[in-house]
Order: sequence, then structure tokens, then C-alpha cells
Amino acid sequence: MLIELHGNNLYIEYYNDFKNRPTIVFLHDSLGCVALWRDFPKKIATICQCNVLIYDRLGYGKSDAMPTYVRPVNYLEVEADVLNTILENLKIENAILFGHSDGGSIALLAASKYPNQIKMVICEAAHIFVEEITLNGIREAVIAYQTTNLPERLQKYHGNKTETIFKAWTETWLRNDFRNWNIEHLLSEIQIPVLFIQGENDEYGTLSQVEKTINGVSGVSEKLIISNARHTPHKEMPEMIVVKIATFIAANN
Repeated sequence: MLIELHGNNLYIEYYNDFKNRPTIVFLHDSLGCVALWRDFPKKIATICQCNVLIYDRLGYGKSDAMPTYVRPVNYLEVEADVLNTILENLKIENAILFGHSDGGSIALLAASKYPNQIKMVICEAAHIFVEEITLNGIREAVIAYQTTNLPERLQKYHGNKTETIFKAWTETWLRNDFRNWNIEHLLSEIQIPVLFIQGENDEYGTLSQVEKTINGVSGVSEKLIISNARHTPHKEMPEMIVVKIATFIAANN
């Protein structure tokens, strides 16, 4: 369904099937959307007996288009505010955030800013500062966009919004003024349980992202480093991720 927020329509799917149980909120990456999660949220919902909220951020999937690809340096912080508004509108007060890449950063930001509505965070391949490996990965993505069928594959999910979201991701991160983006100073505000999942061979980030996050938060924290996995462990090794998430939620719920 569509919900109106600040004059724009956002596409959400909300499965509120389990009374008095938490809601797991899935936050997609820089080129993702609801459809690209495929059946992963439903698998976790079933095994954890939790409700599920998935939504397309502005510009993505079935949500309205971004007005421009030009983003402020703090665009992820702004998305954390949007997430909080969605939770308030849907009266979700016991959210478990599962965020991938950009979505993981949004999850950490939301947990630091809005602790009363969020009970735990699971972040996968999140970023808390800018690394050269990230920028190199983005530069390679730009080349792929120019030389392969990547635009056509993305258009299946984002339609005529594809070029805008691609430029919003790549040009923002490659801008000089984004090099100093860093949210490490906010981590100490996070007092809820945090699980950080990362592939050992992640092409967009080193394990420093994991270690500094785990050491920076104030609550219970765990990490899962997966050998031979890259930037999307939930797609590369879904069964392992589902079991780990279920165990983490059960232990901290």
C-alpha cells in the first residue's frame, strides 16, 4: 500500500500477523527496494514469529521519484527521521531494525536518535565512515552501469527512476564533501542489542566498520563475519543468516 509522507507517496508492505510480538523493519540498500528482498523477510517472520514492515524509500521501487539526485551529506540521517515518522504513523513501538548497507547505517542512526521505539538492531554491511574500498567499489559500479546491462536490470524494479537513484548513490559518495561523513560519535547513544553481519570479502567495506561499531555502541553487541561472503550475505548464505537472526532475537527479546 501507499502512505503519504511530506507530500510524497511511499510504498510499504506491513504484515501484522502476530499479536504482542515485535515488528522487524527491513531497510534496503542504495539500489534496493521491497521486491529485491524477495522471500527473505517472510522466512525470518515465520521462524521468529514476528511482524514485518518493508518499504521503498523515496525514489525507489514503487515509491514516488526523488525531486533530484543531489543529496545533502546527511541524507542517511534524514532517512532515519523518515523511518521514525513511519513507525509513529503505524504505531509500531517495538521495532527490530534489519538494515543492509545504506539501510544498516539508517538503522544505527535511528537507534541512536529514537531509542524508545526500537528494541534491537541487526545491520548487514553497514557503513559508519567512508573508506577508500567503498569509493573504489562505487567507481567500479559506475563503469558497470556504463558498460553492462545493469541499467536494464535495475529498471525492472525502479522504472524511469533508475538513473536518478544511481546518480544519487554514486555522485553523493564520490563528492569531496562526503569524504568526512562519519557517525561514530553517535554510536554510544545506542544502548539496545546490536548484531553486525558482514562478509569477509565485502567489496564495499572493511572489517573496521564492524569492529568500530561493536566497540562504539553501549549495549550488548555481537558480530558475525562470514568467510567467502561479499556485500550481500543474506542473498549469498540466506539460511545461515536466518538462523543467526532468529537466535539473536530470541536471546534478546
